Amino acid sequence: MRDSIRWGRTGIAYSVAFSRRKYLEISVHPDLAVTIKAPKGTSAGMIRERVRKRAAWIRKAWREFELYLPKQPPRRYIGGETHRYLGRQYRLKVESGEVERVLCARGCLHVSTAGVAAPDRVRELLNRWYRVHATRIFQERFAECCRRAAAEGIAEPELHIRTMRTRWGTCADKKRVYLNIELVKAPKECIDYVIFHEFCHIKERHHGPRFWRLLEKLMPDYEERRKKLNMLVES
Repeated sequence: MRDSIRWGRTGIAYSVAFSRRKYLEISVHPDLAVTIKAPKGTSAGMIRERVRKRAAWIRKAWREFELYLPKQPPRRYIGGETHRYLGRQYRLKVESGEVERVLCARGCLHVSTAGVAAPDRVRELLNRWYRVHATRIFQERFAECCRRAAAEGIAEPELHIRTMRTRWGTCADKKRVYLNIELVKAPKECIDYVIFHEFCHIKERHHGPRFWRLLEKLMPDYEERRKKLNMLVES
């Protein structure tokens, strides 16, 4: 069953699945879909009323997931444009040389290519450089966050790094945390925020009140860090 409500200026569409269960459950998913699991016989009016009561929480979850959608203008990988690393902007300098390498120095990312400095080759070298640094930094921050999370009974998950189109991070099976390689372009304090966010999903699957209480306990200033990350992806 599909239905929707209006909450102020916000429209909330949702799908409902009925089953033999005692309680009604509302979930918000990464693609911003809202699904409801309800006991058989629950009326449409009762479901609408429950969605209305949870509308503020649903909108908050939407904003959280929207934050996790990296929004960066396309890069052409030519000299003069800027690229971000750990929250700072670096100007790209491209040149031909005998040794192919990438150096970060004096506010610039220096990319040296063999032969003609073709944008595709520059992108390949720069992406390789980002991956090396992301692996080192993520492992460092992950270890530190694991020590702090252990006090809340959160078991250390496996760390995986990969390219993701729509998320900064995700938690799978409560045993593995995946971080988007693009996160290395954010400040370390924002990297920690994403790590702790995924750690909380090990204990709390959904963005309910217990999730936010746990995140606040682990990171009292998480809202400030989240806003900083939001400003970063929109700039």
